[in-house]
Amino acid sequence: MKVVKLSHPNYEYDVHSLVKAFYAEDQVTVITPETKPEKLAELEPQVSLEIELAETGAKIRVGEEDFLWDAETANLADGYKNGLKRFLYRTLSKVTGQELPWGNLTGIRPTKIAYGMLDEGRSDAEILDFMEQSHYVSEEKALLGIDIAKRERDLLKEIHYEGGYSLYIGIPFCPTTCLYCSFTSYPIAAFRRQVDAYVDAVIKEMDYVAENFQDKVLDTVYIGGGTPTTLEPEQLDRLITALKSKFDFSTVREFTVEAGRADSITREKLEVLHRHRVSRISVNPQTMKQETLDIIGRKASVEQVLTAYQLAREVGFDNINMDLILGLPGELEADVQRTIEKIVELAPDSLTVHSLAIKRASRLNQWIQENGVSMLHNTDETMKIAAAGAEKLGMKPYYLYRQKNMSGNFENTGYARPGKYGLYNILIMEEKQTIVALGAGSITKRVFPDGRIERCDNVKDVGLYIEKIDEMIKRKRELFT
Repeated sequence: MKVVKLSHPNYEYDVHSLVKAFYAEDQVTVITPETKPEKLAELEPQVSLEIELAETGAKIRVGEEDFLWDAETANLADGYKNGLKRFLYRTLSKVTGQELPWGNLTGIRPTKIAYGMLDEGRSDAEILDFMEQSHYVSEEKALLGIDIAKRERDLLKEIHYEGGYSLYIGIPFCPTTCLYCSFTSYPIAAFRRQVDAYVDAVIKEMDYVAENFQDKVLDTVYIGGGTPTTLEPEQLDRLITALKSKFDFSTVREFTVEAGRADSITREKLEVLHRHRVSRISVNPQTMKQETLDIIGRKASVEQVLTAYQLAREVGFDNINMDLILGLPGELEADVQRTIEKIVELAPDSLTVHSLAIKRASRLNQWIQENGVSMLHNTDETMKIAAAGAEKLGMKPYYLYRQKNMSGNFENTGYARPGKYGLYNILIMEEKQTIVALGAGSITKRVFPDGRIERCDNVKDVGLYIEKIDEMIKRKRELFT
């Protein structure tokens, strides 16, 4: 465990995120003057990094060595916080001998800088220089960020920011819960009797949105989860029939259903989706290595993935995404290479490559601790293998985001063939359009004309969501009043 002592709580999040990026295998705890006395007494003897902040600069002590930063002589055009992050990055880089691909950027949207600078009319060279000099981003990642930001801006030109919105519907059920998962999801077998009542509650929430957003343009619709295809064909049909009867789909540019796990996909369910003109689906293997699927508790076999994919093509889907996760337990470059080769043979229309994020709430985190597993193996080489596979399929990167505790300090990247880009994926990341979210555990984001964002969330518990659906609607009413 790495214990960091910080003299002021103002920058606790940024310090924690950057230290964690350098020490990915370790639990990182930051203590400040606001930490409870009993916790201070327990952790202070374990401090391995101490940061003293002052108006004129900062001092970092690592072991017996001191590093000093004079803020008065530094270029602080972008503020004290960014200056401090540069100083902390340089210090940790020197101590560990590491250079991080995304430098000192700790947020989930590394393309935000490039996107904003392009909006200002800045050149590629100016953006590259700024990302390298001010944030220590590698040239490769900076160029990737610029490339994606350009593609995003082009794809979103026709989106109605102020006069439009997107709709998310969450189906929080899965066949089983995967080891790495910390999303709102529940094993369907234990909730079968509640599913119809859940669909009723979602439809009631739909009624409110449809009535109150009649003057807005609906741009994209995304049904995710969980695994939406855990619903029976009749339930799927009832949900989507209600959806299409209440909303004007003539303006919808993309209608996605995350079919997800192959063990929940049947021809009958695919035919329901196709009949309702769902334009984009996902069939998500995560890996094509059966041993890994067994370890992570993903009961869908490689064979089932192949069958589900072929079924989707036979039914008529011409925009199929596949999700992969890099950094799963025990996987090496050779395993990733074999997975990518199988994906290239299948030739999906888009590919979303995730770096494993070990979230505190996931059973994987507990499993790692119980089994004494060291850092999960994700490297720059595995990222390049995935990128090369996407390139073979004629795909371009079109959206990118990061998460805390991400394996290897890399990123999640969406690749797609031209014309097959996932617009909703970009919108959820760029936060430029209001997204109204229905279902248990979903979060609605209202984007104001000045860029300000306000949120309201639905309760995660399925039973509570059904019971308190009127309160969930009230929360939305208050947000949009």
